[in-house]
Amino acid sequence: MKMLSIKPTIYKFKTAEEFAAEFKIGVGDLVITNEYIYQPFFGKLNLGCDVLYQEKYGAGEPSDDMAEAMYKDIKGDHKRVIAIGGGTVIDISKLFALKTVSPILDLYDGKTEIVKDKELVLVPTTCGTGSECTNISVAIVKDEKDGVLTGGETKLGLVSDDIIPNKVCLIPELLKTLPYKPFACSAIDALVHATESFLSPHRKTMTSELFREKAMDVILKGFKLIDEKGQDARFEYMDQFVTASFYAGIAFLKAGCGPVHGMSFPLGGTYHVPHGESNYMLFGAIMDYYDEHKPDGEIMKFKELVSSILGCEVKDAIPEMNALLQRILPLRPLRDCGFTEADFKAFPLSVEANQQRLMTNAYYPFDLESEEAIYRKCY
Repeated sequence: MKMLSIKPTIYKFKTAEEFAAEFKIGVGDLVITNEYIYQPFFGKLNLGCDVLYQEKYGAGEPSDDMAEAMYKDIKGDHKRVIAIGGGTVIDISKLFALKTVSPILDLYDGKTEIVKDKELVLVPTTCGTGSECTNISVAIVKDEKDGVLTGGETKLGLVSDDIIPNKVCLIPELLKTLPYKPFACSAIDALVHATESFLSPHRKTMTSELFREKAMDVILKGFKLIDEKGQDARFEYMDQFVTASFYAGIAFLKAGCGPVHGMSFPLGGTYHVPHGESNYMLFGAIMDYYDEHKPDGEIMKFKELVSSILGCEVKDAIPEMNALLQRILPLRPLRDCGFTEADFKAFPLSVEANQQRLMTNAYYPFDLESEEAIYRKCY
């Protein structure tokens, strides 16, 4: 009986130059990246590949408009798509490896068959997205009803095993230029991935259980190091952070994410709050909600693990974890990103209508009233 299978194939390199040499990057390759990443690490190598810089097509999270504009500028035939970047670069690149790419909206609406016809290689340059090892591509897409655009937008996830990459390459060197706040947001995002897979009520597997606990151990110990020694301590621990992000990605590939992601998606879609930060805004309040309503279930195992890492009492595990995260990165309230009184009603309605894939994976159920209460607590 088959017990364990992990896709994709994983590589680790000390330098970008080693990666480029082993993978023989050149003619026939399409590289999706950012100029501030590519030029310092790959520009001098004269690789001969086609390169597309994502930031020339807009800032923030991926959208159908951004992906369409990039796709129109792709020239020639390519056998391999290589993404070198964060979540936006990776999620868009997953689409470009498909047989049919445009219109992007039809992929997310289920009108186009999802079939991969190019090799896909992903190189993460943050330590939190986890997208490099999942079967999900997230984008902000236009709302449509009966074939007519309504003028609104919703952040959705396209789910298919055909967008799981063939190969993932971890290169800690590429994270040296990542500023502190994006680093912290992405690392907290990885912690959220591990936590939501830990508390998944339906989809846990032996694989997710193995990787979730290792990811949490590495990330929380890294945060303790930064808390003790300062922000620059992250550089001595960057190899571990990027590896832990991948571990967390494997965990939620199997077990799935949950309401932290489901309830944060409207923040990204409406106010363009970066994904990791929007998750962080809601994470502590949702963990408190779980602990209040179902304190003796799987969350007790979670608290026991956290307390063993942080060196605190089990009963104090969640408050101590939240306090540590506040010292790593002060929490921004929802009001600071533009959240309005009307959103307290509108956001739960959007979550219930569009995010059931995530909300049904809650450790303890939510409804419109409890979702509104979470948003109000975080306001």
